[in-house]
Amino acid sequence: MKILVTGATGFTGSRVVPLLLQNGFNVRCLSRSTSDRTPLSPLTVEWATGDLSNAESLTSAMQGTDALVNIASLGFGHADNIISAAKAAGIKRAVFISTTAIFTQLNAGSKSVRLAAEDAIQSSGLDYTILRPTMIYGSPRDRNMWRLIRLLRISPVMPIFGDGQSLQQPIFVDDVAQAVLRSLQTDATIGKSYNIAGKDPLTYNQVIDTVAAALGKRIWKLHLPYMPIVRALQFTERLRIRLPIKAEQVLRLNENKDFSYAEAQKDFGFSPRNFEEGIRVEVGFIK
Repeated sequence: MKILVTGATGFTGSRVVPLLLQNGFNVRCLSRSTSDRTPLSPLTVEWATGDLSNAESLTSAMQGTDALVNIASLGFGHADNIISAAKAAGIKRAVFISTTAIFTQLNAGSKSVRLAAEDAIQSSGLDYTILRPTMIYGSPRDRNMWRLIRLLRISPVMPIFGDGQSLQQPIFVDDVAQAVLRSLQTDATIGKSYNIAGKDPLTYNQVIDTVAAALGKRIWKLHLPYMPIVRALQFTERLRIRLPIKAEQVLRLNENKDFSYAEAQKDFGFSPRNFEEGIRVEVGFIK
């Protein structure tokens, strides 16, 4: 079976592609002409140049493939193009990576776009599977945990906006890759959507403590009332002053983000690693 993978050169895609190859799939990777293909350069894959905003280039890239794995974000309004191209190319089977962020109670800008994308996929007529991971971590290429690791390495004090009791359940990148593979291999996943997460929920305080332990450090957690900080950040945003953190990020940090993966466990044997094990791997990338 030949699979077209979008988002192949990204953090998650660069872990999915090798796993597909190891399990006997032929892989064609879609990338923009400006994309860095270095993460996949040692691998034997086909390349197609295209852009998710260009339906014609997508259709051309999908010709001659049997299935689609869409790892590229669904938050930019390209779902209709992707679905149309898949149908035009005769693809029936498709796995889409979405996100548990669609369940946020906040009025996040991309939430409606992602929800519309899932609706389009579910009504597309494709043999789809949607996977919704929580925050993905596992290497210096991740956007969140690596920043935390770098901060805790140099500072004995960790400011926390709020009481740190909100629940987190980050998922290791290789567990996401395994979920993609098992979804493709399991017909029972067709027409279903799954939340996938790390083994157990942790409070944000526990996340900090676990990262600190992996680094061999003791960290003093400085808890700060978060709503005054949110209001101050919202004020600076109205003035178009750019800061390293946004009000929405502080609010999200104080929102529970724990999810059951029982359906994924039942249907395709999803079995994620715990955070302590995963973060030791990521900390191991420190030179």
